[in-house]
Amino acid sequence: MDFELDEEHQSIQNAARDFAQKEVAPHATQWDEQERFPSEIIPKLGQLGFLGIRIPETYGGAGLGTLAYAIVVEEMARVDGSLALTVASHNGLGSSHIMTFGSEEQRKKYLPRLACGEWLGAWALTEPGSGSDAAALRTRAVREGDEWIINGSKMFITQGSVGGVCVVLAATSPEKKQKGITAFAVETTTPGYRASSHLKKLGCRSSDTAEIALENVRVSDAQRVGEVDHGFVDTLKILDRGRVSIAAMALGLGEGALAESVKYSKEREQFGEPIANFQAIQWMIADSRKEMNAARLLVWRAAHLADTGQRYSREASMAKLYASEAATRCCLRAIQIHGGYGYTREYPVERHLRDAKLCEIGEGTSEVQRMVIARQILPRAAV
Repeated sequence: MDFELDEEHQSIQNAARDFAQKEVAPHATQWDEQERFPSEIIPKLGQLGFLGIRIPETYGGAGLGTLAYAIVVEEMARVDGSLALTVASHNGLGSSHIMTFGSEEQRKKYLPRLACGEWLGAWALTEPGSGSDAAALRTRAVREGDEWIINGSKMFITQGSVGGVCVVLAATSPEKKQKGITAFAVETTTPGYRASSHLKKLGCRSSDTAEIALENVRVSDAQRVGEVDHGFVDTLKILDRGRVSIAAMALGLGEGALAESVKYSKEREQFGEPIANFQAIQWMIADSRKEMNAARLLVWRAAHLADTGQRYSREASMAKLYASEAATRCCLRAIQIHGGYGYTREYPVERHLRDAKLCEIGEGTSEVQRMVIARQILPRAAV
């Protein structure tokens, strides 16, 4: 059993960390305050292969695995949760759904554009009235000959207004509930696809999050991703990998907050000495270090299982659940260590806390993760 990264993954980690420190860290606070999506950084991410991490080289991607993907997301999140979310959602949801369940024609059409950053991918499941309860999904797709007409609305869609293609989940057999949902690749320039300006949020404020209206959107059957009525079953597999990336994002945010805590505690003096000498501060830092190390082991284990073709649904949920809640605790400690300054925007720890909270909600809430884990441990009770 090896707990260290091999040479290839160390190289990826170094490249991602160097990019994050030089290209992202100096601008992250400004992007957050302006609530502006940094479109200028996207081509650079594409050039480094960070937008096509798992896409095969045949389609212009890097052809790497889930662990590499998690490492890049973590490094981005250390300095900017918003950009980490962009990288995570693009790779783990929109691109992944097309790569995993799309036709060869769809892969050739979309994956090269997604891998290089010419287009960003979006993924639309959540609606104003349905999140965890997919059976309540109300967007409908009705077939007319070789076309489908889609009507409905989606909420909290990452890259919804800046993406080039969006995988839309719609009910094609409403009477079947979850078993009657189908996925479609909808180009965002398609007539009837309309995205609102990005939503005002607590955190991840420079990530694009939109509400989408779908009004008589016509797509050919060639745009259908996967089998009819099989979209939700496919979605569960997509969410497993997505949860690994959100866990990695949480890990990066916690690590970033911890690094700021250590730095500040050595510089800040009270009663004639650095506060790092005080036991109360040392205990908070020790607890954060312990939890981040534990989170990393969970994230890397889930990624390893995914990369070796083993089942990892429970491990992905465990990683996301623990890493997200541990990151929030770590960020809260960081604010406490910074005292009054931690409550201001002068230091990045308050931004880390705001960004980290999303990780307990997105891609399945903490409560949903506990359900997923428990159902794989306990037999379902008879009713």
